[in-house]
Amino acid sequence: MNELKEIYERITFLRQKGVKMKEMAQQTDTAPSVLSAIYTTVLPEYFKNLKKGMEEDEALDNALVWVNNVSKKKLLSSLAKFKRTLFAMDAHPKTHEAEENNPFLSLLNENMQETVNRINSYSGIYLSYSISSSNKNLKVEPYLITPSKGGNFAEMYHRNSRGSTHQGIVLMNGVNHLYLVFNEHQAPQLALFHICLKLPMHEHPPFLRGIYTCFDYNYNPIARRILFVKQNDSISPEEFAKLKAELKAPEQLDETEKIYYDYTCQAEDVIRMCNIPSPHMTNDDLIQEKKILSI
Repeated sequence: MNELKEIYERITFLRQKGVKMKEMAQQTDTAPSVLSAIYTTVLPEYFKNLKKGMEEDEALDNALVWVNNVSKKKLLSSLAKFKRTLFAMDAHPKTHEAEENNPFLSLLNENMQETVNRINSYSGIYLSYSISSSNKNLKVEPYLITPSKGGNFAEMYHRNSRGSTHQGIVLMNGVNHLYLVFNEHQAPQLALFHICLKLPMHEHPPFLRGIYTCFDYNYNPIARRILFVKQNDSISPEEFAKLKAELKAPEQLDETEKIYYDYTCQAEDVIRMCNIPSPHMTNDDLIQEKKILSI
């Protein structure tokens, strides 16, 4: 699997020349999210595992644990073609005027670079507390906030109660808010999971409070209160891997968790929307929706 090192170095070279990951994904017939996961997570973890003395297969298996959209079988079977395509690409990128003239995309890019310089106070491993989508249990899930390995942006990892691990980006609105954004489902489906955490006037806060928006099991929009409690300042993937997500019934909670439950799991802490199966969209639908969701 020497091709993996050559592929990583070639992607790095093309990026340094200004070629966008999106363009490389198009040329290699790879989903952008998959290419990004391979470059930013799988390959760096793979190289790190090799340095620890792992065999190649074990090193790759352990690296793939951190993503849920990369298949080992497909990755290995396409290495030769993948490598040929990357080395055949022109290192002088085309200009995309539509992207360059979009002020919002430019702002996001600038914000990602600024965030990585200010994220240290909030980097670390957290446990989040919120209400479960399926019952009144307390949902406890680990998060890792850290600068990316390349130091170009800040990223986060999240493990949900179903055992899936997600990777996303971190953005900061000055000193007021911390945004965590990721796709809750595999590509090509886009189901944004967005958390907005209010930043207190505290250099290293022990917990962060916020609101998150996502989709329920019927793909209807939902917003909930969420609490992040820092476990430690470590940004080690190994430390993060020790934490597991879980659902805890009210009778299982200790005294501290009861406080978290009362803060996040009451009726007023959830906002839902749904579609009424009506052929006519009238004001009565609005009244009916509120009745349904208040039950």
